[in-house]
Amino acid sequence: MFEIDTIKGHDRMSTQDLLLAIEAAVRSGETEFNIHASGQHDIGGPLWNADGKKLVFHVTNAGQRVGSMCLPNTEIFVEDSTSADVGWLNAGGMITVRGDAGDTAGHCSAGGKIFIGGRAGTRSGSLMKHDPLYEEPELWILKNTGSFSFEFMGGGRAVVCGYDCDEFASVLGERACVGMVGGVVYVRGPISSYPSDIRYLDLEQEDIDFLAGGMDEFLEKIQRTELKAELSDWSQWKKLRPLTFEEKTAQPSGKVSMKDFRANEWVKGGIFSDVAMDDFAVHNTISNGLYRLRVPSWDNAKYNAPCEFSCPTGIPTQKRYNLIRQGKLQEAIDLELEYTPFPGSVCGSVCPNPCMDGCTRGGIDEPIQIGNLGWLSAYQKVAPPAAETGKKIGIIGGGMAGLSAAWQLRRKGHTVTVYDDAEHIGGKLEQVIPRGRLMHDVLVSELKRIEDIGVKFVTSCKVDKAKFAEIQQDNDAVVVATGGHKSRFFNWEGKERLTMGLDFLKKVNAGENPKVGKRVVVIGCGNSGMDTCRAAYDMGAESVVAVDVQKPAAFEDEIEYVESRGGKLVWPFFTDKITEEGVYANDGRFIPADEVIVSIGEEPVLDYLPDDESIQKFRGSWLIAGKDKSILPGVFAAGDVIKPGRLTDAIGDGIKAAYYADQYVTGAEYVPFPEKVKIPAERLSKAYFAKCHHCSLGEPADDHARCVSCGTCRDCKMCLESCPEKAISRIANEDGSWTYVSDPKKCIGCGICAGVCPCGVWSISDNPEPIKMYRTYNKK
Repeated sequence: MFEIDTIKGHDRMSTQDLLLAIEAAVRSGETEFNIHASGQHDIGGPLWNADGKKLVFHVTNAGQRVGSMCLPNTEIFVEDSTSADVGWLNAGGMITVRGDAGDTAGHCSAGGKIFIGGRAGTRSGSLMKHDPLYEEPELWILKNTGSFSFEFMGGGRAVVCGYDCDEFASVLGERACVGMVGGVVYVRGPISSYPSDIRYLDLEQEDIDFLAGGMDEFLEKIQRTELKAELSDWSQWKKLRPLTFEEKTAQPSGKVSMKDFRANEWVKGGIFSDVAMDDFAVHNTISNGLYRLRVPSWDNAKYNAPCEFSCPTGIPTQKRYNLIRQGKLQEAIDLELEYTPFPGSVCGSVCPNPCMDGCTRGGIDEPIQIGNLGWLSAYQKVAPPAAETGKKIGIIGGGMAGLSAAWQLRRKGHTVTVYDDAEHIGGKLEQVIPRGRLMHDVLVSELKRIEDIGVKFVTSCKVDKAKFAEIQQDNDAVVVATGGHKSRFFNWEGKERLTMGLDFLKKVNAGENPKVGKRVVVIGCGNSGMDTCRAAYDMGAESVVAVDVQKPAAFEDEIEYVESRGGKLVWPFFTDKITEEGVYANDGRFIPADEVIVSIGEEPVLDYLPDDESIQKFRGSWLIAGKDKSILPGVFAAGDVIKPGRLTDAIGDGIKAAYYADQYVTGAEYVPFPEKVKIPAERLSKAYFAKCHHCSLGEPADDHARCVSCGTCRDCKMCLESCPEKAISRIANEDGSWTYVSDPKKCIGCGICAGVCPCGVWSISDNPEPIKMYRTYNKK
């Protein structure tokens, strides 16, 4: 005998290792096994001896599926109770369980015999079947079964002896023999109900002969031979069998509907009546309406396109191109001016165009020509506001942030005055950006457009504490946007020899032609540093070297321009001291220079603000604004007075300051500035767009064909034409826009609309609509 103990100390043998050990023993010729199991499953089959010898298993503490797929010439003795699926798919084995069996005992068995010396669980004997070429399967149970026993039985014989079952109303549990189409069930004891297509009959002689012929073997196997006399009173037995074909066809005509069968024959109130109120409706695997697994939604403009998300000014380029696609060029031109008064000066000229860096189309071929698109709006006229609010707002600072705020507030109908200490309004665009980078007539035109809608410019106005108090007194709100106009530098030895880069650029732009050395060193390789290098050459420098502690942060084209004029960039270079001869690094390197100009950034001058402890500052220089961008009640801050940034950052910050200032002067409830949500890249389908070469790009306005229109419907109708159920319809709105709608009565939730949409507008999600049939919805 081959003996296996599956517990060694604290270690338990896995099911796989146990079955492999049994198979190896069978191959080596072992025929009798004593298995001390510890819950392992599938013990006892399918196995066979090569010489045709009988295999015998004695098993204790078995797990599920003892004797599953057991073959003829195999006998299994389970010395105690076992769990579910004993004899599952039994194909000829002899299986004896001397205790109770779990659920689905004899499930799908097609041959052999299964003897249960106790009770069997739910669905025992279900799907038993008989192939006429082989002996029919048998299932003998000493006591009773759980509910759903012999469900969908198709063949074989089952015997339920009903011993020790006085406490049970039914020895077959509830809903026995449902769906039974073949075989016979012999039962001793009461049963609660059975379907109308099952016959409950007295035994015939053939039945008695079968039971008498098998009872001895059964009782001997389960070691209960003393019960023979009690169980052999055949007057206590009945049998259950399904109607034969002839009996069914002989019944009165009139088919029973599925609904009536479920309501009257199957389970009263439904199979899940304890948790649900079944409406007895039959639903297809693919459903529409309430029973769809998923539902689509047309989320047009729910997400921001990457270009819009990347643009600090917040310009929705995808919407401009949609308007152009519809033939509404003028509306597209006007749309940009809702966000910025400087589409030519900034968007089309000096902006690094982070929108183009984020453009989805850039991952296909070339980004959409967003920067140049701004030129379409550069000279566009804008009408003054149609109505006045009577509210007055003062803007201190005529740079990008201040003028952006002024533009937004004036278009809302407020009276706006901009105060600036320079002779000409325009901030760094006017005073610092080299004329070679920005066409001055474009700037003049765009500043004139701001004046034309009613913004008043007060130039050469030095604002001090007294003037600030006056402005605050005369206005309902104030926006502080004086920018950064104090060049920053470190406490280097010889710092008194430095020329401040910002002052130098202002003099150049003012036409003062400041004198410059022949050999110039510029400290700083950012964009301001490159502007300084450019200006130094323009003023007569023969050589210019720019140094920085890190990789130059300036735009590539700005660096290329300086290098084209002979300039050099040196990094990393940690400035140590400035002398009459030049600049020294902390590692001893020396660069000769007649003049050293510092251009590593600026900080604001805020000496005009009142001495109020509630005004907070970062490092004593930059303002810390509240969540509504206020620094005092009715006083808001924007741009470089909060933190250094690009011109487009200042414009975007001016928009936010205007948003909160408008809420303040109109007494509106505080609502946070809308946050932008970038469309997830995986929602977009770039595969629908053919690549093009940069040489074949047309005019910027023609790029509407290449624009993916991320997150915003481009009206391509792909969803409309791809829906297999024709559930999607297009609704034309009075303003020329459109809406796509999915009809829940037709939609099956397949998700094809979301799959084909190149713009990521359609979403597909789990159906959120509750099905009210569940009893939990009725609880209060």
